[in-house]
Amino acid sequence: MQPRNMSMSGVVDLAAVKQAQEAKAKAEQARAEAARNGGTGAVSPADLVIDVDEAGFESEVLQRSTEVPVVIDFWAEWCEPCKQLSPVLERLAVEYNGRFLLAKIDVDANQMLMQQFGVQGIPAVFAVVAGQALPLFQGAAGEAQIRQTLDQLVQVGEERFGLTGLVVDPEAEPGAAQSAAPERPAGPHDAALDAAVQAMDAGDLGGAVQAYKNVLAEEPGNTEAKLGLAQAELLQRVQDADPQKVRQEAADKPTDARAQIAAADLELVGGHVEDAFGRLIDTVRVTAGDDRDAVRLRLLELFEVVGAEDPRVAAARRALARALF
Repeated sequence: MQPRNMSMSGVVDLAAVKQAQEAKAKAEQARAEAARNGGTGAVSPADLVIDVDEAGFESEVLQRSTEVPVVIDFWAEWCEPCKQLSPVLERLAVEYNGRFLLAKIDVDANQMLMQQFGVQGIPAVFAVVAGQALPLFQGAAGEAQIRQTLDQLVQVGEERFGLTGLVVDPEAEPGAAQSAAPERPAGPHDAALDAAVQAMDAGDLGGAVQAYKNVLAEEPGNTEAKLGLAQAELLQRVQDADPQKVRQEAADKPTDARAQIAAADLELVGGHVEDAFGRLIDTVRVTAGDDRDAVRLRLLELFEVVGAEDPRVAAARRALARALF
């Protein structure tokens, strides 16, 4: 049941990006179909809260998390705080009208799921977004805190993964239309993109780079291929680097463009996005000519790795503009 491991912790998961693109297309199809057919294909409000066990976790949580953020409520009958929290989550699931799905897991009957999520005590609330597990909070929480957390979750799902949520129709029969949208046909480059991701996972960075380049040669605007190529090339650059040596050289040479670029690459691979961006923006301020241009271009490449919709990229673009002008 484990979500797919990220190739670069804290940066981006290419499989999740692909799933999100497909999910967004399917969700939009579902909404259009519902509008054309008076709600056909929509889910009932009762379908927004589901009981999940180990057998159904793959289909009910992991797969559906590519359509809508899934909030997981780990609970037990004997847990008094659970009896206070669960009704609030259930009410909010209906109130949010398809912006998230609530999956309730009884820990007494599903010990394996409890262990796999690392649950230390209940109630415990997690989310799964595009196949990625995120801890939300543990223990009883006030409704204001819960709403704030859910708002942030929904925003991440929409802005980062394109999850537009479920179509809800109060007149729909419960369970009648869990997924009425037609399957999205395979794209012309899906096989090549899958092969590139598999090459990345296997450590064949050269093969991944070539696969992404092949896709871009035929479809220059392919978002997943551009993102994948930027990530694969970044990993190629740092795979043989000595982190301690790179960091020491950057500390000793604060105005050296090459040293600062190498350190920024390492920081991004380690998930320190703001540090990498900040380092290069600071270097832009203290360099000129070809060195400055090299730093600027590398920063733009790192923006591609993280993704244009990430708020950290937007903030760094503004800071870069100030540094340049």
